[in-house]
Amino acid sequence: MNKAIITVVGQDTVGIIARVCTYLSQHNVNVLDISQTIIDGFFNMMMIVDYSAADKDFGAMVGNLEDLGDDIGVRIRCQREEIFTRMHRI
Repeated sequence: MNKAIITVVGQDTVGIIARVCTYLSQHNVNVLDISQTIIDGFFNMMMIVDYSAADKDFGAMVGNLEDLGDDIGVRIRCQREEIFTRMHRI
């Protein structure tokens, strides 16, 4: 399984979750876990996804998600899970 962590942060607007999940679904990326909150009008979401069956390579997916974030006015960041796992072993 190839896992990644996706974070989405920005001003809350209608459709953020829908747009991100639609992109992931269209490219065969499975959402394993999701958490989202809105604090004082600011949207924050963290997702754990499995991109093993994705039809794009990881770098292209990262770039596409960043572009999507620009389109909808939020910052989207996607990182491989092993970055987080190795950080906690140091």
